[in-house]
Amino acid sequence: MPHSLPQGDALYDQCFTHFIMSVDIESGDEKVHTKGDIREELRPISGAPGLAFHDSSSPANPNLSLPIGFRTLSIQVADSQHLGRPQDDVVNFFEQLTYHNVSVEKLCAMFGTTADRGIENIVAARNIQRDGKNTIAKAKPKYIWKLITYLFGGFCSILWVAVIVFFICWQPLSNPPSPTNLALAIVIIGVILSQASFSAFQDWSTGRIMNSILDLIPSECVAIREGKTSRIPAADLAVGDVVILSVGNKVPADIRLIETSDDLRFDRAVLTGESEEVGGHVDSLGETFLEAPNIALMGTHVTNGHAKGVVVLTGGRTVMGRISRLTNKTKVKPTLIQQEIWRFVRIIILLTILLGLSIVIIWLAWLHRDHKPFLTVVAMLNDVMGCIVAFIPEGMPVAVTLTLSLIARRMKEISVLPKSLSTVETLGCVTVICSDKTGTLTQNKMSVMSVGFVDETYTAQGFRESLTGVSARARAAFQQFHKAAVLCNGATFDSATVDLPLESREINGDATDGAILRFVESFGDASAIRASESEIYRVPFNSRNKWMLTMYDSLSVQDAEKKSASLIFVKGAPDVLIPNCTSYLSALTNDIQPFDSAARARLLATQEEWARGGQRVIILCMREYIPYHSVGTNDFGIEVTKNGLEELTIVGILGLMDPPRLESAVAVKDCRRAGVRFFMVTGDFGLTAAAIGRQIGIITTHAEPDSFADVVKQMNEMPNGPLPSCRDPANRIQKSLVLEGKDLVLLQENHWDVVTRYEEIVFARTTPEQKLSIVNSFQKRDNVVAVTGDGVNDAPALKAADVGVAVVTGSDVAMEAADLVLMGNFDSIVGGIRLGRLVFQNLQKVIAYLLPAGSWSEAWPVVINAYLGVPLPLSSFLMIIICCFTDLSPCLSLIMEKEEFDLLTLPPRNHRKDHLINFKIYTQAYFFIGMIETVIAHVMFFFYMWRAARIPPGDLFLAFEKYSEGFHGYTQDELNHFNFVGQSVYFVTVVILQWGNLLSVRNKRLSILQADPIRKERRNPWIFVGVIVAFLIAIFVTEVHGIQNLFLTASVPVEFWLIPLPLALGILFLDEIRKLLVRVYPRGLLARIAW
Repeated sequence: MPHSLPQGDALYDQCFTHFIMSVDIESGDEKVHTKGDIREELRPISGAPGLAFHDSSSPANPNLSLPIGFRTLSIQVADSQHLGRPQDDVVNFFEQLTYHNVSVEKLCAMFGTTADRGIENIVAARNIQRDGKNTIAKAKPKYIWKLITYLFGGFCSILWVAVIVFFICWQPLSNPPSPTNLALAIVIIGVILSQASFSAFQDWSTGRIMNSILDLIPSECVAIREGKTSRIPAADLAVGDVVILSVGNKVPADIRLIETSDDLRFDRAVLTGESEEVGGHVDSLGETFLEAPNIALMGTHVTNGHAKGVVVLTGGRTVMGRISRLTNKTKVKPTLIQQEIWRFVRIIILLTILLGLSIVIIWLAWLHRDHKPFLTVVAMLNDVMGCIVAFIPEGMPVAVTLTLSLIARRMKEISVLPKSLSTVETLGCVTVICSDKTGTLTQNKMSVMSVGFVDETYTAQGFRESLTGVSARARAAFQQFHKAAVLCNGATFDSATVDLPLESREINGDATDGAILRFVESFGDASAIRASESEIYRVPFNSRNKWMLTMYDSLSVQDAEKKSASLIFVKGAPDVLIPNCTSYLSALTNDIQPFDSAARARLLATQEEWARGGQRVIILCMREYIPYHSVGTNDFGIEVTKNGLEELTIVGILGLMDPPRLESAVAVKDCRRAGVRFFMVTGDFGLTAAAIGRQIGIITTHAEPDSFADVVKQMNEMPNGPLPSCRDPANRIQKSLVLEGKDLVLLQENHWDVVTRYEEIVFARTTPEQKLSIVNSFQKRDNVVAVTGDGVNDAPALKAADVGVAVVTGSDVAMEAADLVLMGNFDSIVGGIRLGRLVFQNLQKVIAYLLPAGSWSEAWPVVINAYLGVPLPLSSFLMIIICCFTDLSPCLSLIMEKEEFDLLTLPPRNHRKDHLINFKIYTQAYFFIGMIETVIAHVMFFFYMWRAARIPPGDLFLAFEKYSEGFHGYTQDELNHFNFVGQSVYFVTVVILQWGNLLSVRNKRLSILQADPIRKERRNPWIFVGVIVAFLIAIFVTEVHGIQNLFLTASVPVEFWLIPLPLALGILFLDEIRKLLVRVYPRGLLARIAW
């Protein structure tokens, strides 16, 4: 710290005054300390500069100068004093931190830790108890905003207009006040509140489901405690822990770096929004804590290199934790399904307003002047509000919410974890899947299959056996190979399993290094070789360079100036390293031979042979080098990286096999059956990638795949002008194509027009930038792209894709960038595609069921009442009951429907054209089923009026104000009774007719005889539950005297309950005829307009 404090009792007094009360920001608890407490907790260390306190429960250390216990307390007090200025607090707090400026030795002393041993478990437990778990508190929901959304969002906004109008109609427009209008206003308020309550409950329930899903995604880190290196949950990290960071890791806490590789890079975009990567170093040049290159911030990602560091801040005290408390204003972009639902809401509201305005206009222009007694202001407003209530399917929001919630549960059951519910529906639109190979399509369980030298090759087992059969002199080549494979290796055995049999040991490191380590350990002690050498420099493998370099001290060679030569080992892709090789270690002569054209030809032949068998080929090289610059300087790293790859000697070659996942071939086949093209995008060698592609069905042609030259030829043969969409398989090139990274560099936009039309593609030797370019190029050409991957090199493409899919065994970076995480087998992605298509199909069925009765059949009674003078066939109250109750329970059973047929036989949905609600659904719902129900319900109304009152239908049309006292010899009360019963008959008829619609709408194409709700294949018992509930509600509304008196309903004669039953079957029968014609004449007019 920049200032010092007084010593002795004066110091205690000042501390007591300053820390008399500390406020825990996270818990809100206040803790009052006595002076004695402070004296116990803090003790001065004589002669120590600056802040010289430590926790008395830990061993005294003369070098301790900034104890975490004291600092934590001071942070809490500072926070409590400046809650009114949170933004300034965060900046000021981090400006005062000095962890980045102290030396590594002093830093370790401050936290009672060492780079090799870490802290003790008991110290870690105490620190966690004091500081809390290493987790960030989730943002508090904005309840006020949510409440407003629940109450006024969607259809509720226009329903509030109806509430206000009904209140006005109750009083003062009605004299005396109309209790029916008051009751209607209260009922609609009840509908709004019930919808809001349900939405709130579902929001809470869905949030709980999503949180439980996200909690399943593992978050671990590699830490050193008590000298043991092991994986622990990131939440269990404590201040003072020593953490090892590798490529692909998400930084688990704020960490001061104490050891780094020269190529260490971090992606801080999650904090800064900047895409530019920043380097990491051990030293600081006086920057602030936030800008220091030796601080790794929680939540950022390691994109290159490796490092070791000490945890200095955890949980809510980290930069991420403090910022997260201030930034809860992120706007969520609406998803495809949300856009579709809002489109439907806007259309329905627009139609409602137009219909309501038409009634107001006709009333002002005609009815108010010529038929004033028939349609008073109150009656007109009731008609308008009846239109509003009639045209809005109030049950739809509930059905949509339940559908998405159900899909979330089903996704969890098949081990696909979506980060948002509507991502699942987007999967149903995917046209192209670009998948990484290693760890995604393959098991990421590498094993060494072939080993050799330039002039001799063996199987892995043959190599082990050869070690015992060669002479001592010849064995030197094998020993050199063994040494190079051990020393140029970034993997280590987990200390917790090091005593187990070799095959059972856990390995920290990537799969390739792990396989090589396990192999060389099988015929020699790797730890002994590592212990005998001193590593002074390392460049880890990355997807851009495709090589790894290590450098060791060596006293065996010295130049004239007595500078010791160092030994460099390099391991990597043959096509990258071979151009830099000048010699090789011969197994036949046991000495160094020049790497001439004959040797090069032998090596390339071996590489091609192994690669065609699906093996990943790696060469081991070495050289002796005398560095000019001092070890540890930036110039040293630049020098070694530049010169260390020159004049290499090939020590040996390895062929590794990563077997395909057992389910990969099935997943590829099912995806292609679903109309989704499945491509491989990998950093591996072209022949190896193509071989694996053939094994799992990505390449199915027997001919050799096309190359870049064939793309150029195809481009020259392309016709001029705009090209047709490659969504249609007829417009694709039915061949396979293999392109490597060097080819992608040459591709222009017109080349991509050709490439994106190939049916089968393998992209090999790609960099992360090229993977991103591939995704963008397909998206530009009207493709919805999903990317699957597990490595840090996949992250840019995962983030840019329409759907990013990570594998749970992959890197933290990949899972952070993805939209979905596959927790189980790879073929669960096929289940995700199925569910994505099923949710869309079921929502269409729900809407197709709701619209005929909940919109069309309710609007026409208002129309013929206002325009044709017929007594209102259906009251506003009964309209509300249909929309919100009798239709709701059956429609919810539709969300439980299984797929009508194999949805993978359908092409992917075109989200630009294939909308949730389209002309075909409107035609089915309004002009077919809706019109049939409307006509039948009106016929039943008129039939009752004739049967009960002997009033012919012709006399009811254009009756207007004539339907009053003396009409056909009846009193006004008798006419009102006939009208109320007739309205109830209309209501009961619609309710029962909807049962036929329910059975028909379950299947778009299949007959009910093929897919009934009883047999196991399509069994849905909820259909019958929904029908029974609707029936009971209808009885309750029409038979309870209190409801009759308040809402003017009436008991329905038994015959009018029975007559609609065969008519409902008639609707089912008519729709069965429609489906039959569609199946028989699939290219006919009826099939083209079928929904």
